[in-house]
Amino acid sequence: MKDEVDRLVAAWRRERPDLDVEPLEVLSRVSRLARHLDRARRQVFAEHDLESWEFDVLTALRRAGTPYQLSPGALLTQTLVTSGTMTNRIDRLAKKGLVERLPDPSDRRGVLVRLTPSGRHHADAALAGLLDQERAILNGLSAPERQNLATLLRTLTAPFDNTPA
Repeated sequence: MKDEVDRLVAAWRRERPDLDVEPLEVLSRVSRLARHLDRARRQVFAEHDLESWEFDVLTALRRAGTPYQLSPGALLTQTLVTSGTMTNRIDRLAKKGLVERLPDPSDRRGVLVRLTPSGRHHADAALAGLLDQERAILNGLSAPERQNLATLLRTLTAPFDNTPA
């Protein structure tokens, strides 16, 4: 079965036979898949009245385990945004009743951000919807193929994830 990348690569090989366009065969597909995934994720989050960034913050808190709270600094680390952006995000999520700010008992000047029951419900429902959508996307691959693909992608992404910003 041919895809758009096959047509793109064939055109470049015809137009620029002097270049090795083989990287396009992999990375153009990764890029196109990322765009399709982004659309699918935005659709799922919209069905749960969430934006992508809201899902990121809520699920970071949900993954923290009971009592589902983190410091703003820990949220920064997990979501890769600036402190000003995180403050704005926490404000907006608090206004929607999805998180609350609490004094940090170990630091009188600090605060903790805690997931509210509504926030937990939104995070759990959106995650279930996301997994259904992503499972459907991967449906054309067997379990061993999915595992192999995950291993290969980890090999490519690990150097980026383990490099200081």
